[in-house]
Amino acid sequence: MADSKGSAQAAERSAASVAAKTDGSPKLPKAGGKGPVDKGPRKGTKERRPNPISRLIRFIREVVAELRKVIWPTRKELITYTSVVVVFVTIMTAIVWGLDAGVAKIVMWAFGANSDS
Repeated sequence: MADSKGSAQAAERSAASVAAKTDGSPKLPKAGGKGPVDKGPRKGTKERRPNPISRLIRFIREVVAELRKVIWPTRKELITYTSVVVVFVTIMTAIVWGLDAGVAKIVMWAFGANSDS
């Protein structure tokens, strides 16, 4: 009995999915076939583009809208982040300087460039 009830529900879902597919919505292209192709504007019609000034104003408005969405750091966070960056850059500079000086000494030793001669 429960088996026939489950079968009936499955049949209803299947019928609903078939009905949803035949509601007039665009069909997907078949495998190997060509689907709908967007060929752009029709011949003889001109696509209107806004003038440069209105495009610039729109761009600025969109930039301001995006900047309002930004979560800006507090003063304390800004000082912390800046300190971390300065310390990191100082350490990396010291490492690179040390490696450069070490490699220079090795090269001078290997090729015998002394100031004694």
